[in-house]
Amino acid sequence: MSASQLYPQAAGRPYSGGHPPSTGPLHKVKDFSVVGIGASAGGLDACRKLLEVLPPRTGMAFILVQHLDPTHESMMVDLLASHTTMTVRQATDGMPIEPDHFYVIPPGFYLSVANGSLCLSPPLARHGARLPFDFLLHSLAKTYGERTACVILSGTGADGSGGIRSVKEMGGFVIAQDPAEANFDGMPKSAIATGTVDLVLPVAEIADALVKYGQRIALGGTKTPDPEPVFGAEPGWLTEIVDLLRARTAHDFRLYKPGTLRRRIERRLAMTDLGADCIGRYIELLKNGPDELELLAKDLLINVTNFFRDPKVFDFLAEHIVPALVRD
Repeated sequence: MSASQLYPQAAGRPYSGGHPPSTGPLHKVKDFSVVGIGASAGGLDACRKLLEVLPPRTGMAFILVQHLDPTHESMMVDLLASHTTMTVRQATDGMPIEPDHFYVIPPGFYLSVANGSLCLSPPLARHGARLPFDFLLHSLAKTYGERTACVILSGTGADGSGGIRSVKEMGGFVIAQDPAEANFDGMPKSAIATGTVDLVLPVAEIADALVKYGQRIALGGTKTPDPEPVFGAEPGWLTEIVDLLRARTAHDFRLYKPGTLRRRIERRLAMTDLGADCIGRYIELLKNGPDELELLAKDLLINVTNFFRDPKVFDFLAEHIVPALVRD
């Protein structure tokens, strides 16, 4: 049976590389966090351990992309459901995303999100590496923004290393399993090498980090538009931190949008043990701990990689720049 017969809503949205397809608005995306989990070889064991320590009621939704043999029926739902009281379901096209649910990619498909629902599309490309976790993460970042979290578990290859950049650009949260613990360290190491991973943790500690992140997002409410990049109307602590960064690092953030700076600083604060409302204590930590100051500066300087995903740039290079270089 063809993919379009199995999942008629996926017809017309085949994967041919690049970003996931987008659809028109159907309903408002609900205000809870969504966690993308990527794994390959050795990932089943890691995912079981993660489910065993995750509370059943986190208020977050979880989507697992496990590299699967596309020619065999998956038993992932049965293998994982006994390790949690959350609802574990194999994803189908159009399935709504709900909190405290754990969704598993089916074999032979790419999985993305749009309009608060799961979307399946067949990976028609026959050549080149298939990167289903990158595919999911790009759509999660676009749809859920800073309410996106992702976890890279045991696996070979580099799937996820491209998608986590999109997550970070949108203010999301990235955790990699400690490579020393992973059965196969390729995916975690590749993710860490990008410089965009927030935390490297053993599986037993990942659940707690996700819960704290989800709580911070829940308390923060819906994302609001950035104000104009002019300081003065923002809280005094923001100006103090920006001045501190300018004085003690090589970076001047005064022309950055205050709303973006505020959210990313609050995000760094939430990753400490100080508490979400202890901005005064966080400023003292920045003054007395140069390591945290450098980590904050790095977090504010997420490299935007849109250039590398813009075909027009490379078309211009091919048509105008490279021929001239070769000719001369």
